[in-house]
Amino acid sequence: MSPFTRIDHIGIACRDLDAAVRFYRDTYGFEVAHEEVNEEQGVREAMLRINGTDDGGASYLQLLEPVREDSPVAKFLAKNGEGVHHIAFGTADVAGEAAAVGERGVRVLGEPRTGSMGSLITFLHPKDCGGVLTELVQSAGAPGGHAR
Repeated sequence: MSPFTRIDHIGIACRDLDAAVRFYRDTYGFEVAHEEVNEEQGVREAMLRINGTDDGGASYLQLLEPVREDSPVAKFLAKNGEGVHHIAFGTADVAGEAAAVGERGVRVLGEPRTGSMGSLITFLHPKDCGGVLTELVQSAGAPGGHAR
């Protein structure tokens, strides 16, 4: 059985956050559940809630617009254009799962840190994950998570 509780979100790189939000709202009826600027990552983001899950979490689309040229998302857009940037799996213990995955030979990119909506996050190297940048997310409300 997998230690992951859900697909927490799929990150989508976009050049114009407002236009992307309009597309997903008008096309699919998704509404913005949370918006913020993450200075550390150099992005302005919107989390569009898709559904709730049995563990009390939810699944989202995370739309990411770079706010500076040197951000990872700006570099991704320059190389690949708009589209899927990463996938994120929810877990009750981001540090423990990162360590377990690391023991299986997957490079963990840094220590857990604060992510969207007060969550704890860490990333896994895409070269070790079939070319997919993978994020592990512990929701703010989970035991050991940050308070919202």
